[in-house]
Amino acid sequence: MNEDWRYNDERMELRQEVYTILLNRFGGLTDDNGEPLYSMQSITECCNDWVSQGHALPNGIVKYYQAYYAS
Repeated sequence: MNEDWRYNDERMELRQEVYTILLNRFGGLTDDNGEPLYSMQSITECCNDWVSQGHALPNGIVKYYQAYYAS
């Protein structure tokens, strides 16, 4: 059993919530050639960082992603 606080039920629910928000906002965007504008890796890493930094709510996740992960 994993005792790490970042993986308790509450944190996993938050991780799922921020992942869904980012996926809905950035996951389907493509350039003129049909290539994704944003990588799934960047979305996943952003979710991990958000939860690991101790955020309790998803508020601000889009601005955070735009500031640190959108290239």
